[in-house]
Amino acid sequence: MKSFLGKTVPLLGAATLGILSVSMMVHAENNSTSDNSRYLLEKSVQISRHGVRPPTDMEKMKNATNREWARWTVAQGELTGHGYIASSLLAEYQADYYRSLGLLPEGCPAADKIYAISSPRQRTRATVAAILDGMFPGCGEQAVSVPGQQDALFQTDKMGIAPIDTEIAKAEILAALGGDLKQAKALLQPDLDKLKEAACVKGKSCPFYETDWELKYQKGRFRIEGLADAASIGESFRLQYSEGLPLSEVAFGQARTAKEIAALGRLHQAKYDYINDTPHIAKRGGSQLMNQINLALLQGTKLEKNDPLGNPPEASLFIIVAHDTNISYLRTMLGFTWELGEYRKGNIPPTGTLTWQRFLDRKTGKRFIRTFFTAQSMDQIRSLTPLNANNPPLQAEFALGDCEKTEVGTLCPLSSFANKMDSIIDRTALINYIYPQ
Repeated sequence: MKSFLGKTVPLLGAATLGILSVSMMVHAENNSTSDNSRYLLEKSVQISRHGVRPPTDMEKMKNATNREWARWTVAQGELTGHGYIASSLLAEYQADYYRSLGLLPEGCPAADKIYAISSPRQRTRATVAAILDGMFPGCGEQAVSVPGQQDALFQTDKMGIAPIDTEIAKAEILAALGGDLKQAKALLQPDLDKLKEAACVKGKSCPFYETDWELKYQKGRFRIEGLADAASIGESFRLQYSEGLPLSEVAFGQARTAKEIAALGRLHQAKYDYINDTPHIAKRGGSQLMNQINLALLQGTKLEKNDPLGNPPEASLFIIVAHDTNISYLRTMLGFTWELGEYRKGNIPPTGTLTWQRFLDRKTGKRFIRTFFTAQSMDQIRSLTPLNANNPPLQAEFALGDCEKTEVGTLCPLSSFANKMDSIIDRTALINYIYPQ
């Protein structure tokens, strides 16, 4: 048994990876670490969202719905003990998979094998600690982060390093909206009505519902007034369910299953459809991270680059913990989307992880990249379910076009991947970056 923040959960045994294909059909892969295996996993880079947290502004939620919300056990926006355990369970499963392919040794890794960094916020710093705890229990592995509230690896847009062209962004947002805000709101009216019924008291004022939608630009990012609050309410309901709050408190008792919670999340998806998933905004906000991910995957190959703006540390496993906004930018830049289990299209659940792996084909000497997204289901997070081959997380793979399915997953030529990265990274959105040690 293993103890996390006062809660005790069973340790997992070694697990093989259950891969969920793009068609969402689960199949177990019995990956061998034998020297006779054709494909050698040389490197893995993964970026995860932080784990379960309360709303980042409880007063805002109260004002948006004109009612009191359920209390949480931690300060607003901070990782919970439940979220810590859930994150560690997914990480333990991932580590077992890495060990099955020989990337990680049994026991504690050598110092040069792992590098882990997080965004400076408490929820990301605590999540990367949970991930390292789950992967390497008792090893005392430490992650790094810069002091303060912002880091140029994660918040170039908010820091003014990679400002967006507001006219280009506005045009793309309006195109995503179908022409104008009123039309978009009319199409989503049934979802607004459903959210109002769950979030507000019948017969009382419901501020988020009554607010006119208005496109605003603040602190380097666009937001849609009205929609933003509705999106936060839907996401907060999902976090309540994932946290394991009593069902009488989840969505004010108006949703009792993961499916019912997902039905209240359409406005959260819409916020991403209209803002984060527009190409210009994604490129400006995601190029800094994408460039570092690309550089890391090319290390040790003929395509390796020495970027004058800085290079990532060399490590077999490069772990990044960030925010759903960061992952949404990367997903949009790649053109990779997914629809996993009960989640809505493109959703990034707590500790949802976007992973790139570099394989060497020992038969041909060629190198390949595998790209996939992994997440626990809402019920796996709520119940703190141990993960294994019989109960794997949800997963979807990405293919560029000239890829092939193999026993280790869908592999795309490294050269094609590098060309794709070169075409989508906006170098005018980059800044010199030195990694903390």
